[in-house]
Amino acid sequence: MNERSTADTTMPLQFAYTDQHFVTDVRRSSGNHPGVASPPVKFDTILQAGWTDRMERGLFRYHLGDLQTRILPGSHGFVAQLNIQRGIERRKPQEILSIQQEFNAGQFNFNKINPGEIIFEMIKDTERGTALHYNGQLHQPNRMVVLVNVSPLEFGHCLFVPDPSLCLPQVLTRFAVQAGIESVLLSSNPDFRVGFNSLGAFASVNHLHLHGYYLDHKLKIESMPVKGLVPEKGFYRLLDFPAGFLFYTESEDVEKVARAICEVTDFLVDGNIAHNLFLTRGCPPCDRTQNEKTLCSRKGVRIAVWPRISCFGAKEESAFNVALCELAGHLPFKNKKDFELTTEKDVIDIIQRYLLPDREFQRLEQQLTHHLIDL
Repeated sequence: MNERSTADTTMPLQFAYTDQHFVTDVRRSSGNHPGVASPPVKFDTILQAGWTDRMERGLFRYHLGDLQTRILPGSHGFVAQLNIQRGIERRKPQEILSIQQEFNAGQFNFNKINPGEIIFEMIKDTERGTALHYNGQLHQPNRMVVLVNVSPLEFGHCLFVPDPSLCLPQVLTRFAVQAGIESVLLSSNPDFRVGFNSLGAFASVNHLHLHGYYLDHKLKIESMPVKGLVPEKGFYRLLDFPAGFLFYTESEDVEKVARAICEVTDFLVDGNIAHNLFLTRGCPPCDRTQNEKTLCSRKGVRIAVWPRISCFGAKEESAFNVALCELAGHLPFKNKKDFELTTEKDVIDIIQRYLLPDREFQRLEQQLTHHLIDL
Protein backbone atom coordinates (compact mmCIF):
# COMPACT_ATOMS: atom_id res chain seq x y z
CA MET A 1 0.00 0.00 0.00
CA ASN A 2 1.33 3.38 -0.93
CA GLU A 3 2.00 5.87 1.80
CA ARG A 4 -0.26 8.90 1.78
CA SER A 5 1.38 12.12 0.72
CA THR A 6 1.50 15.04 3.10
CA ALA A 7 -1.57 17.26 3.26
CA ASP A 8 -2.23 19.30 0.17
CA THR A 9 -3.10 22.85 1.20
CA THR A 10 -4.05 24.14 -2.25
CA MET A 11 -7.65 25.24 -2.74
CA PRO A 12 -9.73 22.68 -4.64
CA LEU A 13 -10.86 23.43 -8.16
CA GLN A 14 -14.45 24.67 -8.43
CA PHE A 15 -16.80 23.49 -11.16
CA ALA A 16 -19.83 25.76 -11.53
CA TYR A 17 -22.65 24.55 -13.73
CA THR A 18 -26.22 25.30 -14.78
CA ASP A 19 -28.92 23.25 -16.46
CA GLN A 20 -27.45 24.40 -19.77
CA HIS A 21 -24.48 22.10 -19.17
CA PHE A 22 -26.63 18.95 -19.25
CA VAL A 23 -25.86 16.62 -22.16
CA THR A 24 -29.10 15.38 -23.72
CA ASP A 25 -27.92 13.73 -26.94
CA VAL A 26 -26.17 10.69 -25.44
CA ARG A 27 -26.70 7.37 -27.20
CA ARG A 28 -25.32 3.88 -26.78
CA SER A 29 -24.36 1.60 -29.65
CA SER A 30 -25.80 -1.91 -29.79
CA GLY A 31 -22.50 -3.62 -28.89
CA ASN A 32 -21.38 -4.46 -25.36
CA HIS A 33 -18.40 -2.07 -25.54
CA PRO A 34 -20.14 1.02 -26.94
CA GLY A 35 -18.34 4.25 -27.63
CA VAL A 36 -19.17 7.67 -26.28
CA ALA A 37 -21.96 9.27 -28.27
CA SER A 38 -20.78 12.82 -27.62
CA PRO A 39 -17.32 14.41 -27.36
CA PRO A 40 -15.89 14.61 -23.81
CA VAL A 41 -17.23 17.53 -21.83
CA LYS A 42 -15.72 19.59 -19.01
CA PHE A 43 -17.25 17.45 -16.23
CA ASP A 44 -15.67 14.24 -17.56
CA THR A 45 -12.37 15.91 -18.38
CA ILE A 46 -11.95 17.40 -14.89
CA LEU A 47 -13.04 14.24 -13.07
CA GLN A 48 -10.91 11.84 -15.13
CA ALA A 49 -7.80 14.04 -15.15
CA GLY A 50 -8.06 14.70 -11.42
CA TRP A 51 -8.63 11.05 -10.59
CA THR A 52 -5.68 9.93 -12.74
CA ASP A 53 -3.46 12.59 -11.15
CA ARG A 54 -4.26 11.30 -7.64
CA MET A 55 -3.56 7.74 -8.73
CA GLU A 56 -0.16 8.77 -10.09
CA ARG A 57 0.59 10.69 -6.87
CA GLY A 58 0.03 7.56 -4.78
CA LEU A 59 -3.02 8.75 -2.84
CA PHE A 60 -4.85 5.45 -3.33
CA ARG A 61 -4.53 2.31 -1.21
CA TYR A 62 -3.55 0.36 -4.32
CA HIS A 63 -2.87 0.99 -8.00
CA LEU A 64 -5.89 0.17 -10.14
CA GLY A 65 -4.95 -1.12 -13.57
CA ASP A 66 -7.17 -2.74 -16.18
CA LEU A 67 -9.39 -5.21 -14.34
CA GLN A 68 -9.87 -8.73 -15.63
CA THR A 69 -13.48 -8.82 -16.82
CA ARG A 70 -15.91 -11.38 -18.17
CA ILE A 71 -19.61 -11.33 -19.05
CA LEU A 72 -21.36 -14.24 -17.36
CA PRO A 73 -23.30 -16.41 -19.83
CA GLY A 74 -27.05 -16.00 -19.47
CA SER A 75 -29.88 -13.56 -20.03
CA HIS A 76 -28.83 -11.02 -17.38
CA GLY A 77 -25.43 -10.13 -18.85
CA PHE A 78 -23.76 -9.81 -15.42
CA VAL A 79 -20.41 -7.98 -15.70
CA ALA A 80 -17.90 -9.81 -13.48
CA GLN A 81 -14.59 -8.12 -12.58
CA LEU A 82 -11.70 -9.40 -10.50
CA ASN A 83 -10.68 -6.79 -7.91
CA ILE A 84 -8.79 -8.68 -5.20
CA GLN A 85 -7.03 -5.66 -3.73
CA ARG A 86 -10.25 -3.81 -2.93
CA GLY A 87 -11.37 -6.75 -0.80
CA ILE A 88 -8.05 -6.68 1.06
CA GLU A 89 -7.19 -2.99 1.27
CA ARG A 90 -10.49 -1.15 1.67
CA ARG A 91 -11.13 0.60 4.98
CA LYS A 92 -12.86 -1.60 7.57
CA PRO A 93 -16.58 -0.68 7.59
CA GLN A 94 -17.85 1.15 10.65
CA GLU A 95 -20.11 -0.64 13.11
CA ILE A 96 -23.66 0.13 12.04
CA LEU A 97 -26.58 -0.70 14.32
CA SER A 98 -29.46 1.23 12.73
CA ILE A 99 -30.47 2.73 9.40
CA GLN A 100 -31.14 5.96 11.33
CA GLN A 101 -27.84 5.97 13.21
CA GLU A 102 -26.61 9.46 14.07
CA PHE A 103 -23.38 10.92 12.74
CA ASN A 104 -20.43 10.30 15.07
CA ALA A 105 -17.60 12.83 14.74
CA GLY A 106 -15.27 10.45 16.59
CA GLN A 107 -15.38 7.90 13.78
CA PHE A 108 -13.78 8.27 10.36
CA ASN A 109 -15.58 10.83 8.23
CA PHE A 110 -14.80 12.93 5.18
CA ASN A 111 -13.67 15.90 7.24
CA LYS A 112 -10.62 13.80 8.18
CA ILE A 113 -9.33 12.97 4.70
CA ASN A 114 -6.11 14.18 3.13
CA PRO A 115 -7.20 17.40 1.34
CA GLY A 116 -5.24 16.20 -1.70
CA GLU A 117 -7.93 13.57 -2.26
CA ILE A 118 -10.42 16.30 -3.25
CA ILE A 119 -10.68 16.55 -7.03
CA PHE A 120 -13.06 19.50 -7.25
CA GLU A 121 -16.15 21.12 -5.78
CA MET A 122 -19.40 21.20 -7.74
CA ILE A 123 -21.51 24.32 -7.30
CA LYS A 124 -24.76 24.84 -9.15
CA ASP A 125 -25.01 28.40 -10.39
CA THR A 126 -28.60 29.18 -9.55
CA GLU A 127 -30.48 31.69 -7.46
CA ARG A 128 -32.82 29.01 -6.12
CA GLY A 129 -31.15 26.62 -3.70
CA THR A 130 -32.69 23.55 -2.10
CA ALA A 131 -33.27 24.33 1.55
CA LEU A 132 -32.29 21.62 4.01
CA HIS A 133 -33.52 21.34 7.58
CA TYR A 134 -31.21 19.40 9.87
CA ASN A 135 -30.93 19.44 13.67
CA GLY A 136 -33.51 22.23 13.77
CA GLN A 137 -31.43 24.56 11.60
CA LEU A 138 -31.95 25.74 8.04
CA HIS A 139 -29.03 25.08 5.70
CA GLN A 140 -28.71 26.09 2.07
CA PRO A 141 -26.38 23.48 0.59
CA ASN A 142 -25.10 24.23 -2.88
CA ARG A 143 -21.64 22.68 -2.60
CA MET A 144 -20.84 19.10 -3.50
CA VAL A 145 -17.27 17.99 -2.76
CA VAL A 146 -15.96 15.36 -5.18
CA LEU A 147 -13.07 13.27 -3.88
CA VAL A 148 -11.36 10.06 -4.92
CA ASN A 149 -12.39 6.77 -3.37
CA VAL A 150 -9.00 5.53 -2.21
CA SER A 151 -10.18 1.91 -2.60
CA PRO A 152 -11.57 2.16 -6.13
CA LEU A 153 -13.95 -0.26 -7.80
CA GLU A 154 -13.25 1.00 -11.30
CA PHE A 155 -11.78 3.86 -13.28
CA GLY A 156 -12.80 7.27 -11.97
CA HIS A 157 -14.33 5.90 -8.76
CA CYS A 158 -15.07 8.99 -6.69
CA LEU A 159 -17.30 10.07 -3.82
CA PHE A 160 -19.84 12.91 -3.93
CA VAL A 161 -20.09 14.45 -0.45
CA PRO A 162 -22.61 17.27 0.17
CA ASP A 163 -20.84 19.99 2.19
CA PRO A 164 -18.87 17.73 4.58
CA SER A 165 -18.93 20.36 7.34
CA LEU A 166 -22.67 19.74 7.83
CA CYS A 167 -21.77 16.27 9.20
CA LEU A 168 -24.88 14.64 7.75
CA PRO A 169 -25.50 10.93 8.42
CA GLN A 170 -25.85 8.46 5.53
CA VAL A 171 -29.47 9.32 4.80
CA LEU A 172 -30.38 10.74 1.40
CA THR A 173 -31.43 14.38 1.09
CA ARG A 174 -33.12 15.97 -1.89
CA PHE A 175 -29.98 17.97 -2.61
CA ALA A 176 -27.88 14.79 -2.70
CA VAL A 177 -30.34 12.99 -4.98
CA GLN A 178 -30.70 15.94 -7.32
CA ALA A 179 -26.94 16.51 -7.51
CA GLY A 180 -26.45 12.79 -8.21
CA ILE A 181 -28.90 12.90 -11.12
CA GLU A 182 -27.33 16.10 -12.41
CA SER A 183 -23.85 14.54 -12.28
CA VAL A 184 -25.03 11.83 -14.67
CA LEU A 185 -26.60 14.46 -16.94
CA LEU A 186 -23.36 16.51 -16.88
CA SER A 187 -21.41 13.58 -18.34
CA SER A 188 -21.40 12.85 -22.06
CA ASN A 189 -20.32 9.27 -21.34
CA PRO A 190 -23.11 6.66 -20.97
CA ASP A 191 -20.69 4.59 -18.87
CA PHE A 192 -20.70 7.05 -15.95
CA ARG A 193 -22.79 5.74 -13.02
CA VAL A 194 -23.74 7.06 -9.58
CA GLY A 195 -25.01 5.07 -6.60
CA PHE A 196 -25.89 5.09 -2.92
CA ASN A 197 -25.79 2.50 -0.13
CA SER A 198 -27.90 3.19 2.95
CA LEU A 199 -26.83 2.10 6.39
CA GLY A 200 -27.62 -1.59 6.67
CA ALA A 201 -27.04 -1.95 2.91
CA PHE A 202 -23.22 -2.11 3.00
CA ALA A 203 -22.56 1.61 3.49
CA SER A 204 -19.18 1.61 5.22
CA VAL A 205 -19.05 5.26 6.38
CA ASN A 206 -21.87 7.05 8.20
CA HIS A 207 -21.29 10.42 6.50
CA LEU A 208 -23.58 11.31 3.61
CA HIS A 209 -22.00 10.38 0.29
CA LEU A 210 -22.72 8.90 -3.12
CA HIS A 211 -20.41 6.87 -5.35
CA GLY A 212 -19.58 7.67 -8.96
CA TYR A 213 -17.49 5.68 -11.45
CA TYR A 214 -17.12 4.66 -15.10
CA LEU A 215 -17.90 1.12 -16.27
CA ASP A 216 -17.24 0.45 -19.95
CA HIS A 217 -20.03 -2.12 -20.28
CA LYS A 218 -23.74 -2.03 -20.94
CA LEU A 219 -25.96 -3.06 -18.01
CA LYS A 220 -29.41 -4.60 -18.32
CA ILE A 221 -30.82 -2.02 -15.90
CA GLU A 222 -30.38 0.60 -18.65
CA SER A 223 -33.21 -0.87 -20.73
CA MET A 224 -35.08 -3.30 -18.45
CA PRO A 225 -38.89 -3.27 -18.99
CA VAL A 226 -40.96 -1.67 -16.23
CA LYS A 227 -44.54 -1.38 -15.03
CA GLY A 228 -45.95 2.08 -14.40
CA LEU A 229 -46.97 2.73 -10.78
CA VAL A 230 -47.19 6.52 -10.62
CA PRO A 231 -45.81 7.48 -14.07
CA GLU A 232 -46.61 11.18 -13.63
CA LYS A 233 -44.01 11.22 -10.86
CA GLY A 234 -41.59 9.00 -12.77
CA PHE A 235 -42.25 5.95 -10.53
CA TYR A 236 -42.20 2.39 -11.92
CA ARG A 237 -41.54 -1.20 -10.87
CA LEU A 238 -38.77 -3.24 -12.49
CA LEU A 239 -40.14 -6.28 -14.34
CA ASP A 240 -37.03 -8.41 -14.09
CA PHE A 241 -34.58 -9.55 -11.43
CA PRO A 242 -33.67 -8.13 -8.97
CA ALA A 243 -37.06 -6.89 -7.72
CA GLY A 244 -37.03 -3.15 -7.18
CA PHE A 245 -38.42 0.21 -8.25
CA LEU A 246 -37.36 2.60 -10.96
CA PHE A 247 -37.57 6.34 -11.45
CA TYR A 248 -36.87 7.99 -14.77
CA THR A 249 -36.20 11.63 -15.57
CA GLU A 250 -34.94 13.79 -18.36
CA SER A 251 -33.26 17.12 -17.79
CA GLU A 252 -36.43 19.21 -17.45
CA ASP A 253 -37.98 17.11 -14.64
CA VAL A 254 -35.00 16.56 -12.35
CA GLU A 255 -36.33 18.54 -9.38
CA LYS A 256 -39.76 16.89 -9.50
CA VAL A 257 -38.36 13.37 -9.71
CA ALA A 258 -35.69 14.02 -7.06
CA ARG A 259 -38.47 15.11 -4.72
CA ALA A 260 -40.43 11.89 -5.43
CA ILE A 261 -37.32 9.74 -4.90
CA CYS A 262 -36.77 11.31 -1.49
CA GLU A 263 -40.41 10.67 -0.57
CA VAL A 264 -39.70 6.98 -1.22
CA THR A 265 -36.32 6.84 0.54
CA ASP A 266 -37.67 8.81 3.53
CA PHE A 267 -40.51 6.28 3.75
CA LEU A 268 -37.95 3.46 3.74
CA VAL A 269 -35.83 5.14 6.42
CA ASP A 270 -38.89 5.72 8.60
CA GLY A 271 -39.74 2.03 8.19
CA ASN A 272 -36.15 1.02 8.98
CA ILE A 273 -35.82 -0.62 5.55
CA ALA A 274 -32.30 -0.68 4.08
CA HIS A 275 -31.94 0.30 0.42
CA ASN A 276 -29.54 0.79 -2.47
CA LEU A 277 -29.80 3.23 -5.39
CA PHE A 278 -28.14 3.10 -8.79
CA LEU A 279 -28.24 5.98 -11.30
CA THR A 280 -27.33 5.48 -14.94
CA ARG A 281 -28.14 6.77 -18.38
CA GLY A 282 -31.08 4.73 -19.64
CA CYS A 283 -33.76 4.53 -22.27
CA PRO A 284 -37.31 5.79 -21.55
CA PRO A 285 -39.46 3.44 -19.46
CA CYS A 286 -41.56 0.88 -21.32
CA ASP A 287 -43.33 -2.36 -20.38
CA ARG A 288 -41.85 -4.36 -23.26
CA THR A 289 -38.68 -4.75 -25.27
CA GLN A 290 -38.23 -1.62 -27.35
CA ASN A 291 -37.07 -1.02 -30.90
CA GLU A 292 -33.38 -0.56 -31.65
CA LYS A 293 -33.56 3.24 -31.90
CA THR A 294 -35.25 3.61 -28.50
CA LEU A 295 -32.99 1.00 -26.90
CA CYS A 296 -29.94 3.06 -27.85
CA SER A 297 -31.34 6.33 -26.48
CA ARG A 298 -29.66 7.59 -23.31
CA LYS A 299 -31.26 11.02 -23.16
CA GLY A 300 -32.54 10.50 -19.61
CA VAL A 301 -31.47 8.99 -16.30
CA ARG A 302 -32.80 5.80 -14.72
CA ILE A 303 -32.70 5.64 -10.92
CA ALA A 304 -33.18 2.14 -9.52
CA VAL A 305 -34.22 1.80 -5.86
CA TRP A 306 -33.89 -1.61 -4.23
CA PRO A 307 -35.37 -2.09 -0.75
CA ARG A 308 -33.58 -5.01 0.85
CA ILE A 309 -32.93 -6.98 4.00
CA SER A 310 -30.76 -5.06 6.44
CA CYS A 311 -27.27 -6.34 7.23
CA PHE A 312 -25.90 -5.26 10.58
CA GLY A 313 -22.61 -6.94 11.46
CA ALA A 314 -23.46 -9.76 9.06
CA LYS A 315 -20.75 -12.03 7.72
CA GLU A 316 -19.67 -10.87 4.27
CA GLU A 317 -20.06 -13.08 1.22
CA SER A 318 -16.82 -14.69 0.04
CA ALA A 319 -17.42 -13.89 -3.64
CA PHE A 320 -18.91 -10.38 -3.52
CA ASN A 321 -21.04 -8.20 -1.27
CA VAL A 322 -24.52 -7.23 -2.41
CA ALA A 323 -24.66 -3.45 -2.64
CA LEU A 324 -25.41 -0.81 -5.27
CA CYS A 325 -23.28 -2.06 -8.16
CA GLU A 326 -23.99 -5.78 -7.65
CA LEU A 327 -27.75 -5.18 -7.75
CA ALA A 328 -27.22 -3.28 -11.01
CA GLY A 329 -25.36 -6.22 -12.55
CA HIS A 330 -21.74 -5.15 -11.95
CA LEU A 331 -19.96 -7.76 -9.81
CA PRO A 332 -16.54 -6.92 -8.28
CA PHE A 333 -15.20 -10.33 -7.19
CA LYS A 334 -12.84 -10.64 -4.24
CA ASN A 335 -11.02 -13.81 -5.33
CA LYS A 336 -9.98 -15.54 -8.55
CA LYS A 337 -11.74 -18.87 -7.91
CA ASP A 338 -15.19 -17.33 -7.50
CA PHE A 339 -14.52 -14.98 -10.41
CA GLU A 340 -13.77 -17.89 -12.72
CA LEU A 341 -16.39 -20.40 -11.53
CA THR A 342 -19.47 -18.41 -10.47
CA THR A 343 -22.45 -18.82 -12.80
CA GLU A 344 -25.46 -16.60 -13.43
CA LYS A 345 -27.56 -18.91 -11.24
CA ASP A 346 -25.02 -18.60 -8.42
CA VAL A 347 -25.21 -14.81 -8.64
CA ILE A 348 -29.01 -14.81 -8.55
CA ASP A 349 -29.00 -17.15 -5.54
CA ILE A 350 -26.60 -14.87 -3.64
CA ILE A 351 -28.48 -11.65 -4.46
CA GLN A 352 -31.87 -13.21 -3.70
CA ARG A 353 -30.83 -13.76 -0.09
CA TYR A 354 -30.65 -9.98 0.40
CA LEU A 355 -33.94 -9.02 -1.26
CA LEU A 356 -37.26 -8.64 0.51
CA PRO A 357 -39.60 -11.67 0.41
CA ASP A 358 -42.18 -11.37 -2.40
CA ARG A 359 -45.14 -10.73 -0.11
CA GLU A 360 -43.27 -8.03 1.81
CA PHE A 361 -42.13 -6.37 -1.42
CA GLN A 362 -45.68 -6.38 -2.83
CA ARG A 363 -47.03 -4.79 0.35
CA LEU A 364 -44.33 -2.13 0.20
CA GLU A 365 -45.14 -1.44 -3.45
CA GLN A 366 -48.77 -0.76 -2.55
CA GLN A 367 -47.78 1.49 0.34
CA LEU A 368 -45.35 3.53 -1.75
CA THR A 369 -47.79 3.86 -4.64
CA HIS A 370 -50.52 5.22 -2.33
CA HIS A 371 -47.97 7.42 -0.57
CA LEU A 372 -46.89 9.12 -3.83
CA ILE A 373 -50.45 9.45 -5.15
CA ASP A 374 -51.59 11.13 -1.93
CA LEU A 375 -48.85 13.75 -1.93
